[in-house]
Amino acid sequence: MTEAIAFDTHRFVKRLTESGFTEKQAETLAEEHVALLNANLATKTDIARLEAAVETQRQETAADIEALRQETKTDIETQRQETAADIARLEARLLKWMFGAMIAQGGLIVALVKLL
Repeated sequence: MTEAIAFDTHRFVKRLTESGFTEKQAETLAEEHVALLNANLATKTDIARLEAAVETQRQETAADIEALRQETKTDIETQRQETAADIARLEARLLKWMFGAMIAQGGLIVALVKLL
């Protein structure tokens, strides 16, 4: 249902006829003014409908932001766990290398002591 904009056509026609317009000209001009107002001005209902649409969009945006926040939090935790696992693997490789080097050094020392 479309609301009409309040416009006093009688007063408008009266003022135009008083200033020299014919009654037919004044009525035609009044009708066109009413049509323009009704076509181009927002009513309270239009504004309420727009506010409701904006609120819906705001809620949807807030929900999207929250979903992205949760997804990002999950992604960060996954990356943290993968990084911790990578570090543990590297530590194990480093320890193997260090023990291997220690054994090689021990063998070298034993060999040198036997040579002396």
